[in-house]
Amino acid sequence: MVFSSFAFLFRFLPLVLLAYYVLPRKCHNLVLFISSLVFYAWGEPVYVVLILLSTVVDYCAGRAVAYCKEKHYIKWTVVPVVCSAVINLALLGFFKYGDFFLQIVGRLTGVEFSGLNLALPIGISFYTFQTMSYTIDVYRGDAPVQKNFITFGTYVSLFPQLIAGPIIRYKTVADQLKERRESLDGFCKGILRFMIGLGKKVLIANQIGVLWEEISGMDAADLTTATAWLGILAFTLQIYFDFSGYSDMAIGLGAMFGFSFPENFNYPYQSRSITEFWRRWHISLGTWFKEYVYIPLGGNRKGQGRQFVNIAIVWLLTGLWHGAYFNFVLWGIYYGILLVIEKWLWKPVLEKLPALVQHLYTLVFVMIGWSLFSWQDMADGAGYLKAMFFQAGSGLGNQQTIYFLLSNLVLLLVAMIGSLSWMKQLVGCRWFPEGTVRREIASAVFVVVLFVACVAMLVNSSYNPFLYFRF
Repeated sequence: MVFSSFAFLFRFLPLVLLAYYVLPRKCHNLVLFISSLVFYAWGEPVYVVLILLSTVVDYCAGRAVAYCKEKHYIKWTVVPVVCSAVINLALLGFFKYGDFFLQIVGRLTGVEFSGLNLALPIGISFYTFQTMSYTIDVYRGDAPVQKNFITFGTYVSLFPQLIAGPIIRYKTVADQLKERRESLDGFCKGILRFMIGLGKKVLIANQIGVLWEEISGMDAADLTTATAWLGILAFTLQIYFDFSGYSDMAIGLGAMFGFSFPENFNYPYQSRSITEFWRRWHISLGTWFKEYVYIPLGGNRKGQGRQFVNIAIVWLLTGLWHGAYFNFVLWGIYYGILLVIEKWLWKPVLEKLPALVQHLYTLVFVMIGWSLFSWQDMADGAGYLKAMFFQAGSGLGNQQTIYFLLSNLVLLLVAMIGSLSWMKQLVGCRWFPEGTVRREIASAVFVVVLFVACVAMLVNSSYNPFLYFRF
């Protein structure tokens, strides 16, 4: 079930909200836990067992760490943490990377293995990282142990961010899980944020995704260089509005139930460097790798050589986290190399360049990165990259390029403008003073108009994917 489906908008969400606010406060986490399992089971009933297993493993691991600390068995506290990590990563590795590693072993040994061909459990990368962060935070003393299984299960399976994040560390919401206060103001802000995300997804990401689908479906020999760049521009905008739209909807849904989730995007296409881009894009994933991989490895505290190795490890894992395909590994290596070069060689030069040049530099390399990211078939991806750089295809441009550009020009301009931070003033109706009746009325009208437009678009369209569901 996706947030932009009629089943979610007109059946699931209204019923959950009704149950949540009708039943006593002591039942709120139970309502969320049960409804989240139903939400997950809607798409993959069998894999509910898997998410429950992860929940039980880390609940027990957290209790074991707390018990060892209480009894002063300090040297044993690491044992449940290791067990949690091994079990979680083993489950993730088996279901997500089993075929990938069999393929690698087969190439190295010359032995052909039959694939496992397992369906990928939706959201497994997200909830695995969340459950692991809980045990690690309890071990570090950064978060209290959770003794109530229902409360902990609510944290692991919370449906607003279960499928595609943001990745929420336990210490961020520990107090909110225990005691949170819902308010009408928070609920209204949640609706507005949800509708902004729904509009990003349905009105922009879905529509511009059609252009990418059409161009990426062309034979590389028929592509012109301009068409190839236009296509990757479409994908660059689609993945931003798709994923940031989902994050907005997740944050908005959380607010409806009294939660305050961290931001996951901060207008990344305004960045002036690759380093800045990754501080603004998928913030929760970058924070997770920084807190639980980069810093424990030594970060930048042990010299440049060690820092280079740490960055390489983090970005190799970041690529692998996105999927069990070689293109994701290559994508991670690409960004690891770029960040190292930028940090140690290019940064002094970059800072002296005009702001416009910095922006263009960043966007060009980000778009090249998305071209690596978007093609799971390495041969097709290589052909597309060659067309982007005049090494293949049918020249600079042609009539088809002009057709693609003119027929999608308004949509492209809206998407490009919409990716800039000044749009925050428009969609939040911030030209009216906060707390005034005019602002409240404008926000209500904006929500209604946006909702009607999204529903109308969904009725007339069958193209409604979520790109990050496969991760």
